[in-house]
Amino acid sequence: MNDIFHISKLLIKKRLKILTLSEELQLKKFNKQYPFSKNIKIEDLVDNIDDYAAINKEKAWESIQKKSQKIKDKTVFKISNKKWYQYAAAALIIGILATAYLLKETLINKPIENTPIIVKQDVKVILPGSDKATLTLEDGSVVILEKGNDYQSQNVNSNGQQIVYKAGDKKTSEIAFNYLTIPRGGQFFIKLSDGTQVWLNSESQLKYPITFIEGKARVVELVYGEAYFDVSPSTEHQGAEFKVFNRSQEVEVLGTEFNIKAYKDETNIYTTLVEGEVAISSGSQYNKLIPGQQSNLNLGNQSITIAKVDVNAETSWRNGIFSFRGKSLKEIMKVISRWYDVDVAFENEKLEDITFKGVLGKNQDIKEILETIKSLSVIKTYEINGKQIILK
Repeated sequence: MNDIFHISKLLIKKRLKILTLSEELQLKKFNKQYPFSKNIKIEDLVDNIDDYAAINKEKAWESIQKKSQKIKDKTVFKISNKKWYQYAAAALIIGILATAYLLKETLINKPIENTPIIVKQDVKVILPGSDKATLTLEDGSVVILEKGNDYQSQNVNSNGQQIVYKAGDKKTSEIAFNYLTIPRGGQFFIKLSDGTQVWLNSESQLKYPITFIEGKARVVELVYGEAYFDVSPSTEHQGAEFKVFNRSQEVEVLGTEFNIKAYKDETNIYTTLVEGEVAISSGSQYNKLIPGQQSNLNLGNQSITIAKVDVNAETSWRNGIFSFRGKSLKEIMKVISRWYDVDVAFENEKLEDITFKGVLGKNQDIKEILETIKSLSVIKTYEINGKQIILK
């Protein structure tokens, strides 16, 4: 029998929007081989589960396969009300319900884990990114933060995988700044002294005060890169507003969650509002966002456009997933190059503009990702030379 339990897992992962590219391909192949499965409505089938429980799934599936084989050469496959379709639905729903409890634990509460495959070329290994950063203190000294390297000072504590600042002397009139720099192949979490939480993506740098002055605006700077902010409300800080500066843009917030993407090698700055309210200022332009909207500042002509976006897709990187919807291969490989710390070259420049959608786990092996892209007929082949990937 086809591994119906595996297909059931993929169906649930699809509903949760956490399918990887390789899993999406598996499900597409299954739907192509058994077209009826695309029309199964889980909600309708749950009402009849008592009837389905008595069905012999093995025999039902064998019947499905035999009937499907007879008509697989037809160009158009139409769904009918024959009994074999009911067997198919029963087989799927039983598989889904049997694995639902486990999936709740393994898909939602636990991160995706895959064992990396070591590529031994030029004695260099391509591995997924990890928690690491460099902390530049106010006196210019540098501290390496990574797993196994703890760091503590009067108001700062880091276990090497995140860094937390404690509230200092609120009556101070002088501000001292620290820099947190995330390299390619890294990510890091920081909790500022006011309680604001910031998740930093690969190749990013944040400038921030060691402690904020009581009653004064709380200001940080995303020097470059990508960051997700969960801002401590102004009501907890005597009404002090929170601002984020970055190239040609100022973001003013009042207790909210949002994402800013402002990489050095990109000509656009994207600000995505998850909840709350933010105001985007650039030159004489001033725009407010509502949840679900994204502003796009074009650094070339300094114009700002606002559009509704899939917030989950735009911010999924924070939860261990890269979600691509209608992105070009060039854009996708740029994200991958930062996370895996590799250089990507296109032998055929026409490949750069091919668009598709999918989800990647941030712990996936790079070869699995490339094989999936290849299997989708997006590229003919690829080559790995040390830390360089060539798409052909």
